[in-house]
Amino acid sequence: MTRTRFRGPRVVSGGRLAEQTDARVAAVLDVLAGERVGAVAERRDLDPALLHRWTRSFVDAGTAQVTHRPPPHLARQRDRFLSVFTHGLRSPLAVAQAWVGLLGDMSGDPGSRAQALTRLQSALDLLDERTAEVELLTAAMLGRVEPEPHPVTVGELAASLVLPEEIGGAGADTVLHVDPDLVTRVLRDLWRAASTTRPAPHQVLLEVERVEPWTEVRVVRAGEPIDPGTARALFEPFDTPDGTHSGITVGLYLARALVVVHGGTLGMEQDDAQAVLWARFPDPPPLDAPHDHPTDHDPTDHPQHHDDPAPGGQDEETP
Repeated sequence: MTRTRFRGPRVVSGGRLAEQTDARVAAVLDVLAGERVGAVAERRDLDPALLHRWTRSFVDAGTAQVTHRPPPHLARQRDRFLSVFTHGLRSPLAVAQAWVGLLGDMSGDPGSRAQALTRLQSALDLLDERTAEVELLTAAMLGRVEPEPHPVTVGELAASLVLPEEIGGAGADTVLHVDPDLVTRVLRDLWRAASTTRPAPHQVLLEVERVEPWTEVRVVRAGEPIDPGTARALFEPFDTPDGTHSGITVGLYLARALVVVHGGTLGMEQDDAQAVLWARFPDPPPLDAPHDHPTDHDPTDHPQHHDDPAPGGQDEETP
């Protein structure tokens, strides 16, 4: 039986505008490919401690990107921006709520007062919803959302969107191990994006597919394809699909972040006949799964490689 040596990650020559691979990156990739830090440092005339630090930074940065947990300095920058944004919503909300109380005490035509109260309350409800969105988005961008998953059927999660008998594929009885509050929000956002994005669809359907080790929930939008620029804008926060910045929306950015904290992926694909917005959720670990025990050894000194395949599918905002 022939054994093939695992060669690990590599940089394809010319893969980025024909630029040459940075020697520091090449050294780190050699370590990640399985070579000992000391051997790589000696061959490339580097300090082993420095190479250790580069490797750790390389892995930490990649982990932060994949798991949607930004580094501290970026988290602080986002925190400042979103705190100001949230305060900008909370202030008019408080003012509007005060006017509701005042209007309720005003004398005059009862019909006019009732109409004003109804309209003002509608505006308050919308403003409160937007505020909650930004607060949740802030937590997600800072990596502070901790889901509480438990078994729940797709039919229960999508009850406000579609009847259980209308869910195709594996059906409404398919069980996901997710946080119901967060994933209900994800499905609502996917459905809203599929339904309201122009050109108007002919039909919107919900399907469930098993793509082991994932369960894929698919919102299928039948009709003309979405413009690529609009499709990209759907995944951007604080933007409108036409790029005018005339409204407040979190698009599918928040939905993606909430799927990521479950260990899943979210994306979009389309052809001339339909667009599919999908969210993939991983199967729960077995109850008797072994637990890793931390050691004092640096993992880059004694690498262990596994040939586990990467999750399939097209991730993020790919139209």
